Amino acid sequence: MCFYCGCRDIPLLRDYIAEHERVTDLGAKLIQALRNDDLPSAKHLLAEVAGELDRHFRSEEDGLFSVLSEDEAYRDTIDALVEEHRELRELLATADLTAPDDQERVITAMEDLHAHIAKEEDGLFPVSLTALSGEQWDRSIAAWQAHHRPDAEPVT
Repeated sequence: MCFYCGCRDIPLLRDYIAEHERVTDLGAKLIQALRNDDLPSAKHLLAEVAGELDRHFRSEEDGLFSVLSEDEAYRDTIDALVEEHRELRELLATADLTAPDDQERVITAMEDLHAHIAKEEDGLFPVSLTALSGEQWDRSIAAWQAHHRPDAEPVT
């Protein structure tokens, strides 16, 4: 993430970036637990990562991604990011951490998450600073808030 475009000064983008940092920290702990063959910790961390990402993905997809995809210029990029969300959700929901192949798939996914985040932080977030109208920002913020309320639908 760059530090010169002003993204970090926008509350919604600041919150997304904080979520990215939180989930990559959890992902690093998950990788370490798997490499140390600490399956109880790994299972707990996998559930934490899945919960954090589900809430984060839903707020992005219903908010920022939705409004950016109204512009055809961004639609293919958004579609690719949503597909990456779908694939990661599926892996986190179905991974059997007792299976070495699944452990490796989870490790690879956590490492690859950095590239996904870079596409958002270095591409979409700076674009959003100039591409979105006030009404689109309001809708994006409302989506984030809807998925982060204490009474929001439980993350599965």
